[in-house]
Amino acid sequence: MYLTKEVKADIFAKHGGAASNTGSAEGQIALFSHRISHLTEHLKRNRKDYNTERALVKLVGKRRSLLDYLKNKDINRYRAIIKELGLRK
Repeated sequence: MYLTKEVKADIFAKHGGAASNTGSAEGQIALFSHRISHLTEHLKRNRKDYNTERALVKLVGKRRSLLDYLKNKDINRYRAIIKELGLRK
């Protein structure tokens, strides 16, 4: 499986502050970004997998709403996570 406990703990430790801080917006955005990149690679190989495509669109929407929340709550944290994950050009 592509998303093991260790990978999740790594993501939350790097972006969320601590491995046990799974509720932080930055940690969840980073986790969604990891899942989005995995699903994107899957869809490059399997173009007609419409269920995965729908799941990808839903994940992108969830990440977008978390980013909007973070932008309204604390613009500096928003800018930091965008820069760290490379989500904007």
